[in-house]
Amino acid sequence: MASTPQQQQQQTRAAQKAADAAERRERLKRALPATVELLQSRQADRIDDNDIDAYVSLNWLEWHGGGLRLTITGRNVCAQSASTALA
Repeated sequence: MASTPQQQQQQTRAAQKAADAAERRERLKRALPATVELLQSRQADRIDDNDIDAYVSLNWLEWHGGGLRLTITGRNVCAQSASTALA
């Protein structure tokens, strides 16, 4: 069965949305070590609010007592980034 132009357009939009999400996730992954440095130096105000929301939704950062901290998942992502950089 052939798909209609409307179905094709919806598939194209869905594919573009998925590609945009993957690109954003990769950007956040590359930026996570620098973000962790900002948190450790108590400069969280220099992290974009949208990035904070994205990190929290990815479970890479979490709110704890009014501050942000790295989750276990976030630590693993940082470790993967470090090992990739060394390879």
